[in-house]
Amino acid sequence: MRIVRTKDYEEMSRKAAAIISAQVVIKPDCVLGLATGGTPVGIYKNLVNWYKGGDLDFSEVTSVNLDEYRGLPREHKESYWSFMHRNLFDHVNIKPEHINLPDGMNMDADAECARYDKVIESVGGIDLQLLGIGHDGHIGFNEPSNAFDLGTHCVKLTDETIDANQRFFNNRDEVPREAYTMGTRTIMQARKVLMVVSGKDKAEIIKKAFFGPVTPEVPASILQMHPDFTLVADEDALSLL
Repeated sequence: MRIVRTKDYEEMSRKAAAIISAQVVIKPDCVLGLATGGTPVGIYKNLVNWYKGGDLDFSEVTSVNLDEYRGLPREHKESYWSFMHRNLFDHVNIKPEHINLPDGMNMDADAECARYDKVIESVGGIDLQLLGIGHDGHIGFNEPSNAFDLGTHCVKLTDETIDANQRFFNNRDEVPREAYTMGTRTIMQARKVLMVVSGKDKAEIIKKAFFGPVTPEVPASILQMHPDFTLVADEDALSLL
């Protein structure tokens, strides 16, 4: 595990974006596992700026997203499909046919999860997986439990996750209660994993996840076992280390 300490959110975003851009430059046809939420927004802004400056080319890149709300149409402004297009895809030259997310409107969970696992397998697996971390240690929507989930699966969101995502909706009742997410096995099979964390409110879970026992009660702790894991975090997030 490598830890990159940064001064603030802006530096965290810039350094994480540099790791992703290096992956694209080294392997133009790479497969990027992408994440949503507030933390990666700064990363995507940097990538878009570097693309517009002529420093990056996404024409051969394939993307596979971590997760998607179940039952939320892709056209909804808070779907992860919309998020990714708003923050990255609409501003770079990635090909639409190279963009992959779980289909939140396929209500047959078994069929959709099997389909998405086949998509990830068909593109040759993930070269670099971007992650954030929840206050309870969840990665993607892999919530604390008594076992590590393996492949793509449908999960009922915890009250804590619903509360955290409420800020993106008009009220708590609008937040979907279920989501499709990659499993921890899929994440661990990525050749590289990059996690970004910002803010003092994440300091406790960072200490618990990466300097405590490996346990499915803290899903992110499994990343201690990954052979190429980099944590890029600001001083506040690392303040308890």
